[in-house]
Amino acid sequence: MSEGRPKTNIPTDLLRTLDPVDDLRSITKAAILLGLTQPAVSAQIKRLQYLLGADLFDRSVQGISLTPQGETVVTYARRLLSINDQIMHLGADDAQPEMVIRLGATSDYIAAILPNTLARFRERRPDVRFMLRTAPYDALVRDLRSGGLDLMVGLSLNPPPDAHHVMARETVWVRGVSTRVALDALVPLVSYGEESPFHRVAVNALQAVGLGWEAIFTGSSLASLASAVAAGMGVMPIARSAASDVGLIVWEDAPLPKLPDLYSGIYVCESGARATLEQLADEIAEMLYGTARRGPTLVVNKSRTANPAA
Repeated sequence: MSEGRPKTNIPTDLLRTLDPVDDLRSITKAAILLGLTQPAVSAQIKRLQYLLGADLFDRSVQGISLTPQGETVVTYARRLLSINDQIMHLGADDAQPEMVIRLGATSDYIAAILPNTLARFRERRPDVRFMLRTAPYDALVRDLRSGGLDLMVGLSLNPPPDAHHVMARETVWVRGVSTRVALDALVPLVSYGEESPFHRVAVNALQAVGLGWEAIFTGSSLASLASAVAAGMGVMPIARSAASDVGLIVWEDAPLPKLPDLYSGIYVCESGARATLEQLADEIAEMLYGTARRGPTLVVNKSRTANPAA
C-alpha cells in the first residue's frame, strides 16, 4: 500500500455538473439542462472546488471562465465520466455488449435530422446506441480532442484540415414577407448569438461595408429564430439548404453584402472503434451532402476515395 496523502474519491455527480457549466458557460443554463435548481448547481461546484482545493473559475472576468486548473480538471473529468459510463454498460445485462457512440452537433437543425441516419445504422448494428448533444463549435472540439466525444458535425469559418468530410455551404440572408431594412439605420439581426458562425460571418460582412447592426432577437433553436424572421423582426444568416427546409424566404436581391460560405465538417475521434465511426461518418455525409441540390464541392480528408452522391 502506498503511503502519504490519503486518497480522496471525487463523486461523479460533481463532475457531471461541471461539464455542462463549462459547455454552456452558464450555471443557470446548466441547472435547466440537469433538472436542478441554480443554488444546487452552485453548491455542487463549491463542493468540487473544496475537494480539489483549487478555484476552477476565474472570478476576475465577467461570466463563466475556467482557470488553467479548471481547464485541466474538465478534460480529465470528461475522460473519467466516459470510462465510468463504459464500465456501467459492461454489466448492464448478459446480451452482446453495447457500443455507445457520443455525437455532438453545433445546431439543433443538424441534431434534428441526424436520427434518421442513426436509425438506419442501428438496423445493421443493433449493439450500437447513441448519445447526442448540441453545443458551440469550440466546446465540441475540446470534447472530441479530450475523448469526451466520438464524432461531431460542426460549422466553421474556414475549411478544417482535420475533418473526415468537409463541404462548403452557401450562406444567405433570409427575411419575412413584411421585413424592411433601411441602410441608413442599424440592420436588425436575428441569430443564434455571438458564438454562432452564422452570426460571425454576418457581422463581419456588415462591418466590412460600413453597416451597423443590432441584435433584435437571439434564440437557441431554429424554430424560434424562423418564427422571429417570419414575424418581420429582422434578417438572419443561414445555410440555403436549411432555409428551404424551414420555409424561410431567401432574400436573393438583398441590399446587404453577400455572405461567404461556411464549412460543414464531420470529425471523428482519433481513438475508439475507428472503423465503425468512419462508417457512420460516411453515412452522415451522404445524408447531409449527397442530397444538396446546388451541388457544392465536397472535399474528403481521408486516404481512400470518396463516394459522395451528386
